[in-house]
Amino acid sequence: MQKQQLNDNLLITNYLHGNERSLGELINRHKQKIYGFIFSKVQNRELAEDIFQDTFVKVIKNIKAGKYNEEGKFISWAMRIAHNLVMDHFRKTSRKPIFKNAMDFDIFSIVGDSSLDVESRIIKEQIHSDVLKVLKVLPEKQREVLVMRIYKDMSYKEIAENAGTSINTSLGRMRYALINMRKIISQNDLSLTA
Repeated sequence: MQKQQLNDNLLITNYLHGNERSLGELINRHKQKIYGFIFSKVQNRELAEDIFQDTFVKVIKNIKAGKYNEEGKFISWAMRIAHNLVMDHFRKTSRKPIFKNAMDFDIFSIVGDSSLDVESRIIKEQIHSDVLKVLKVLPEKQREVLVMRIYKDMSYKEIAENAGTSINTSLGRMRYALINMRKIISQNDLSLTA
């Protein structure tokens, strides 16, 4: 793993020094993982290919602008860019991503449908109430980050500035908030689906 990380950094350095093949190798090395992630969320080959290309356009621009400094964690950095572009797509189209398994389930994906009948609306309100109860049990800092991200639609940069922390700390708090929510939901046998 460390060898590949070093190789990724070396490829980036070589690309910055004019070796275009290094960029091609970097893209080929990670194409399957990044494309697979994008496709799993959008479930459309053409759209996945567009977002994949947009991901690498953004990767290239950021590398050329000197914004890559992930200390050998290129794949994590590129996956975050892909994830953000997928989320941007869903925000623009007012759709929610498709989740194949419970570990990827976004409990907030059910909130916001204005075409619900009375029964569905009651179920939605109960789910929303259960989510708020779960939120109250979370540690304060995790709850704050989750509320800023989900309910206030703030970027991790904005969250970090608001909380007076680094972006990585905000990302970590969000990750632990979601892990803790899943545990609480599982322990209390809550059903957060309509």
